[in-house]
Amino acid sequence: MNFSTLFRLEENLHLDKKTLVALRWIAIIGQLIAINFVYYYLKLELPIVAVHAIVSVGLITNLILQFKIKENQLKDLYSGFFLIYDLFQLTFLLYLTGGISNPFSFLMIVPTIVSSTFLSMGTTIILGTLTIISLFILKNFHEILPGLDAYRFSFPEYYLEGILISIIIGLIFLSYFGIRFSGETKKRSEALEKLQQVMAREYQLDSLGGLAAAAAHSLGTPLATISVVAKELKKEIGDKSKHAKDLELLVSQSKRCSEILRQISRKEIEDDQFINIVKVEDLLEEIIISFKETSDVKINLISGEDKNKINIKRAPELVYGLRNFIGNAVKFSKSRVEITLRSDEKKIEIKINDDGPGIPEDVLTKIGEPYIKSRSKELSSNSGLGLGTFLGKTLLERKNAKLLFKSNGELGGALVLISWRPKDFSNA
Repeated sequence: MNFSTLFRLEENLHLDKKTLVALRWIAIIGQLIAINFVYYYLKLELPIVAVHAIVSVGLITNLILQFKIKENQLKDLYSGFFLIYDLFQLTFLLYLTGGISNPFSFLMIVPTIVSSTFLSMGTTIILGTLTIISLFILKNFHEILPGLDAYRFSFPEYYLEGILISIIIGLIFLSYFGIRFSGETKKRSEALEKLQQVMAREYQLDSLGGLAAAAAHSLGTPLATISVVAKELKKEIGDKSKHAKDLELLVSQSKRCSEILRQISRKEIEDDQFINIVKVEDLLEEIIISFKETSDVKINLISGEDKNKINIKRAPELVYGLRNFIGNAVKFSKSRVEITLRSDEKKIEIKINDDGPGIPEDVLTKIGEPYIKSRSKELSSNSGLGLGTFLGKTLLERKNAKLLFKSNGELGGALVLISWRPKDFSNA
């Protein structure tokens, strides 16, 4: 892992200033309450001036952060500096008030946890390392815990070692959780953003028919005018003029444009009545034909057991999802893809099978998640990051589909089983 990857420089990570300011105010107010409660209410001795001075410096830095720094989003580097300062401030406070035996010593892990959730792994590792070093120092070097001298009591060494180990375990566990949680959240957010972009593009393409009809209606009048004017000019100059052929070409081309626009207009009417309502078999045939035009792979559709030939509404989610899985089968197959359509009164089932290398075991357990990659050398040249599968699976599930993935199907390659209940579709 190189430097730029460790600190995720290309992502330009930020921490919201309001979040950091709020967290630091909570810490400062909590410190002041704890210090004054112990000193004035419990009447326990502690270096009150020194600890107040340390907290006051933290208060000043937070005021500077809140009112002097104008950026609303703090970069990873700046956020890291503030969290390192908070760690050192708490270390000095604990040094003066009992070290690791202080009940508040577990708060040492907070800056690292904040970093693991919002900032880069590099910053989190630095903070975690500094925290562990600070804990070792506080275990061996610290002032006496307030009130402990009155009882002439000291903590056994093994007890302090137990506290140290438990805090470090908590630090590692919560940091790992924060890194995993923030990473998964970010991947999901990016994948869902891609999903929204795909759907916007599909719906935009779906609306082109209406736009084409509007264009046909609007362009009909000017084309008719061009045709009339060209005919009149041809009459005026006669057939023997050197421009006669040009005018004849102009008339014929204007007629051709008018005919094309009429076809577009008729297609829009047909779209409303026929193409938006389609049988599953016809939809599969349409998708298969589009792949046959660009691939040499043999694609067979077996629909002999398609007994419930219901009409369904063509939806961008449905088209994109099926195209994605058929496209994956074509991409990874050696020479053959087989698509089987079965249906009856209770179920509609589409089985997509290819003769490729199949789905690797390390991917099969996580399939449907975004940004995953197989370690298989056989697939490394063709495999992506699983985003297309995530999009296809999510879109089909939005249309009430159930999906099942198997590593080795009847042809030896991957098998994708997609099924619906007939009532899941809106009947025409």
